[in-house]
Amino acid sequence: MVRGEPVTSPLERRGPGAARAALRVAARQGGRAVLPFRRQIRVLHTCRRGRIEAARCPDVVVAKIDPRKLKKKQTVNISISGCQPAPEGYSPTLRWQQQQVANFSAVRQPKSEDEEGWKKFCLGERIHSEIDALPNDENIGIDYMKVGFPPLLSIVSRMNQATVTSVLEYLISWFGEKKFTPELGRWLYALLACLEKPLLPEAHSLIRQLARRCSEVRVMEENKNEEQISALNLIICLVSRYFDQRDLADEPS
Repeated sequence: MVRGEPVTSPLERRGPGAARAALRVAARQGGRAVLPFRRQIRVLHTCRRGRIEAARCPDVVVAKIDPRKLKKKQTVNISISGCQPAPEGYSPTLRWQQQQVANFSAVRQPKSEDEEGWKKFCLGERIHSEIDALPNDENIGIDYMKVGFPPLLSIVSRMNQATVTSVLEYLISWFGEKKFTPELGRWLYALLACLEKPLLPEAHSLIRQLARRCSEVRVMEENKNEEQISALNLIICLVSRYFDQRDLADEPS
């Protein structure tokens, strides 16, 4: 046998006619059900084509690789060391680092039912406890437990709707007896932004209470502080027009 020549059976070498005749004989003998004649012929031809194609395949296949691509320099940076040391005068003090850790830990502490904790967290000890001034220690930077945490996205994004509603209730309760402050305004705005529509019944009642309180403080404002009046107007506008409490809306001037 010559290498590369397809292997055929004696029946195939006698030609298609002999194969068909043999199939007819096999179909008549034994009385058993056999494949239809045309299908048997197709099976034989398919098998033969498969053997021919297999014989044509090379014994070894070699991939074609462009050697020029392998000559290009490839740089891989792997860092196995720690942080670069801070330049002289840039390194924070240990006290500052400890204070920041304490502040960060406080962010994670208040529970939704901790009313006093949330008031101090949002407004700070100075406003919550009505302290005129707090000692300023420049060595430790901002102490957020004293001045209050701003409503950062990293904080409010972790609050579910139940917590948003609870904190809103705490701050509105505080606002019912205290003066309006920029810190309070920022938190009220952020919490309103977190409320999902349609509003839950308790949230619906709270924002109406908030708008009415803002209108009361606005009437009592004597110095016409433009920044504070603008903040109060904004809250009333959002409650009445964004949250569809149109009976509370201001008439256009």
